[in-house]
Amino acid sequence: MNRLTKAAIIALALTTTTAPLIAQAQDRHERREWRQDRRDDRRDDRYDRREWREDRRDDRRDYRQDRRYDRWDRNNRDWWRGRPEFRDYRGARNGYWYAPGRGYYRVDPRYYGYRWRQGGYLPSAYRGYYVDDPYYYGLRPAPRGYRYVHANNDILLIAVATGLIASVLHDVY
Repeated sequence: MNRLTKAAIIALALTTTTAPLIAQAQDRHERREWRQDRRDDRRDDRYDRREWREDRRDDRRDYRQDRRYDRWDRNNRDWWRGRPEFRDYRGARNGYWYAPGRGYYRVDPRYYGYRWRQGGYLPSAYRGYYVDDPYYYGLRPAPRGYRYVHANNDILLIAVATGLIASVLHDVY
């Protein structure tokens, strides 16, 4: 064998053994870069989530502040104007009560103009007209087993099971 042939065989042997090693090193390097990129992405996500939570917290704070000024005011006779649940309200109608968001409903004549008192009972036919947002009227959340209901232009806190009136807020609208 001449020298040129030996050199070619050695070169071929070196390339077949070193090429995979070089490729493997490149592959390791690429994996390391990929892991680093994933770490960076997670870090960015962490900051994005933190910003999102802070934004959400600010939004809740703003919402609470907005709601504080959007409450029932006993001294303002027109407080209900512009509120969506009073869209159909046209004032008092003889023989009917109005429940915000639900509209007018017929009432037994003996209860029209009735003055509700604590300790009395609300008839079962009128117990379903719940107050959707007691916070708006400055009311605490109802205790367990009690609900606020609309009865004429009053708001009553009643025991759901019996209809016993626990408290009355007169002349709301």
